[in-house]
Amino acid sequence: MSATTPSTEPYEIASEVAELGFNQYGKAENHLVHVRRDGDVHEITDFTVSSQLRGDFARVHTHGDNAHCVATDSQKNTIFSLARDGVSTPEEFAIRLSDHFTSTYAWVTGGRWQVDQRSWERIVTDDGPHDHSFVRGGKEVRRTVVQRDGDELFVVSGVVDLTVLKSSGSAFVGFVTDKYRTLADATDRIMSTDVTAWWHYDPARVRDVDHDAVYASVRRIILTEFAELHSLALQQTLWAMAVRVIEEHEEINEIRFSCPNNHHFVVDLSPFGQDNPNVVFYAADRPYGLIEASIVRKGVPSEPRAWDSVPAFI
Repeated sequence: MSATTPSTEPYEIASEVAELGFNQYGKAENHLVHVRRDGDVHEITDFTVSSQLRGDFARVHTHGDNAHCVATDSQKNTIFSLARDGVSTPEEFAIRLSDHFTSTYAWVTGGRWQVDQRSWERIVTDDGPHDHSFVRGGKEVRRTVVQRDGDELFVVSGVVDLTVLKSSGSAFVGFVTDKYRTLADATDRIMSTDVTAWWHYDPARVRDVDHDAVYASVRRIILTEFAELHSLALQQTLWAMAVRVIEEHEEINEIRFSCPNNHHFVVDLSPFGQDNPNVVFYAADRPYGLIEASIVRKGVPSEPRAWDSVPAFI
């Protein structure tokens, strides 16, 4: 007896109590490396790209009807194909993907595209920077999340894991004293954090922005304020960073920070007959304080849709 070939015709899985809510799908973390070979000096761009589509996909879920399903593998191929002629900035590449998918498929009404960029630095030899050899930079990641809802475009960009430390110029005193307090006042302490900062671009300006220049400027502001401000709390440092960003970049409507307090505790060396004049510390990886804040431009309300799927944030 021959086996019966299973049917591939769509069929409904109905329910009287359940209905389909928000949904999206796509291909995550496509690792794309682009080499620009203009002359002998090459430029390398390292992106990790995730694509997720939103639109009329109800029957894919409820009936197994794939007529509107742009396969995740096809989304992966699109990412590499569009990179053929260059990728530019994370923001511009993600916007290109959003334009492509929403204009090519009538039932695709929006989506989410995330681009992470990791840095490669040119290797410096005895003869200077090498033309086509690179060394991976630190763990810092430049990240962009583009979300599309019809013709509305929301672009949130930022930096993740920008690790900073200052060995002086930071204090923490005057906080609440109650029966649970054990932490002593610190008038001169190590302050360290892994900065995650996100900024939301004004939708009316986002296509005309020099995103590389804005990224470099915001990063410089973060580092400068961290270094130069005599900080009385990590919260105060975040506020100072954000104020300068909002003041200097009219194309940014909101900036958010998420910063762990990477605690460094002075080690008690008295059991060994030694003093410790603030030179030996125990670096604790957990638990840690976590400071998060959103700072918005006055008169411009926060746009919740821009932040709907920004990872690891308030």
